[in-house]
Amino acid sequence: MSDLLQSQTNERGVVTLTLNRPAVHNAFNAELVAALSDAFDRLVSDQSRMLILTGEGLSFSAGADLHWMREMAAGSEEDNRSDARKLAAMLRRLDQLPCPTIARVNGHAFGGGVGLIACCDLAVSPEHARFGLTEVRLGLAPATIAPFVVARIGVNHARRYMLTGERVDAQTAQRIGLITDVVPPGQLDGHITDLVDLLLSGGPRAQARVKSLIRLVSTWQADPEELDRRTSETIAALRVSREGQEGLSAFLEKRQPAWVAGKNRSADGTGT
Repeated sequence: MSDLLQSQTNERGVVTLTLNRPAVHNAFNAELVAALSDAFDRLVSDQSRMLILTGEGLSFSAGADLHWMREMAAGSEEDNRSDARKLAAMLRRLDQLPCPTIARVNGHAFGGGVGLIACCDLAVSPEHARFGLTEVRLGLAPATIAPFVVARIGVNHARRYMLTGERVDAQTAQRIGLITDVVPPGQLDGHITDLVDLLLSGGPRAQARVKSLIRLVSTWQADPEELDRRTSETIAALRVSREGQEGLSAFLEKRQPAWVAGKNRSADGTGT
């Protein structure tokens, strides 16, 4: 693990990844992008139960490091294309992780930092945090993060905030759908703990299938009857799975299902 990214895993299988470049507000460079990509791959291979993504210091992430961007601007267009594809692939990995993901937004987020938030399932922010898609003010565009940000906040909000580059407060970020919950100072970690408890009550295989189902339904443009077939296959497979049988039995027997006690951590959609 790079010094630029800290990782901790608790006894419940919850992994916390902390962006560790506080002196530059946790801005991305090539090394941090690579470290994040590797960490996301390990989450899948380890069948981690959950991810909490946060930042060290006063900021969540200021997006791309300006020194890194200046170096890339001196390179060829092909070099820049390759570099951008690595960033896009890292974001796609985060967006498609099978386990639930929470952005613990410890402070301000701009540009690519907003993209990281948009790729997480849930995002909790303190009241003081500020957000912005500020690329146009540098003569650039929020290109690699656009698929995830537009999916998160919608076309109308994207047209405004991507074009103006304006900064908004946490309440506005919540109103447009970027942030899930806004909390008062000192309540961030307590709220995250409550969300973790809620998420751990769900079956890991079911949660992985739910995430796939949301992507399928939200982007489906083909025959609606085919979509009905796909959704029917999903619920049928879950009903007869070991996890589905355990969940139904636990409910009828008025007890906790096995995964709550950590006996079933499969989250890859094919586990027990």
